[in-house]
Amino acid sequence: MNIALVTYQDKGAYDSQTVETEDERLLIFLQAKGLNIELVIWNDRQINWENYQLAILKSPWDYFDLINDFHTWLNHLEEKKVKLLNPIDIVRWNTDKQYLKEVENAELAITPCVFVSKDTQINLKDFFSIFNTDRLIVKPCVSGGAKNTFSITANNVEVINKELHRLIQKENFIVQPFLKEIIENGEWSFIFFNGVYSHSLIKKAKAGDFRVQPAHGGSIHAQNPNEEMIATVSEYVKVFAKNCLYARVDGTFVNNKFLLMELELIEPFLFLNTDPQNYDRYYNALKELI
Repeated sequence: MNIALVTYQDKGAYDSQTVETEDERLLIFLQAKGLNIELVIWNDRQINWENYQLAILKSPWDYFDLINDFHTWLNHLEEKKVKLLNPIDIVRWNTDKQYLKEVENAELAITPCVFVSKDTQINLKDFFSIFNTDRLIVKPCVSGGAKNTFSITANNVEVINKELHRLIQKENFIVQPFLKEIIENGEWSFIFFNGVYSHSLIKKAKAGDFRVQPAHGGSIHAQNPNEEMIATVSEYVKVFAKNCLYARVDGTFVNNKFLLMELELIEPFLFLNTDPQNYDRYYNALKELI
């Protein structure tokens, strides 16, 4: 079986000084297990996808900038009967943060949010009272890596209003209250392989920033959650990540209640380096799915 470990044309946008790269290490590990696998750029026009029986998404970190091309690529894999992990229908669903509506409808807790459709005229000041907060987070529904993500207070709301009026002409946005627990306690990430809990960590923003991503200077701290916490978070995976090689559940605890921020099923960094057993767990899950 020929396997493509899918990445992107790296231009250094997501380089980090706080965590190691894991693509090459994972590739070498899987090759040592006897798999015929190689790194392949998802939108490389020279690639004949019929040469691969399986494609595993790892780091196509520009898909949201090229979303139409990405959907075309998914359709191409489907037409050529190339199996994708995670499954194509789940990946399509996960490209737009409006999936959070379905999560909430399944009676699983999410961070409160309002979706704003493209070309809608809004005043961000209204959302301070809607959410009873003095700070907001606004980001595109199709995005990643904190792209066009704004932290809004009374001090900058007028400036961001003008910027958002320009950006919203092109795409939909999501507005949420800023959760102070992210700064105080960090953002949790729970990683699962084929539905089974593997490991977890807390991501913390650097001083003076709100973005926890390592590319923006965020730091990571391995955790040992209790069984109740794992059971709570597992529900999101059971319902929405069936037959997924990997799933990363991001959120935080507010008054001891877990609130989902994002369910990452396309290209999450997996923080495999936080435990030597993580690579084996990944491999064993992969064996079960191929």
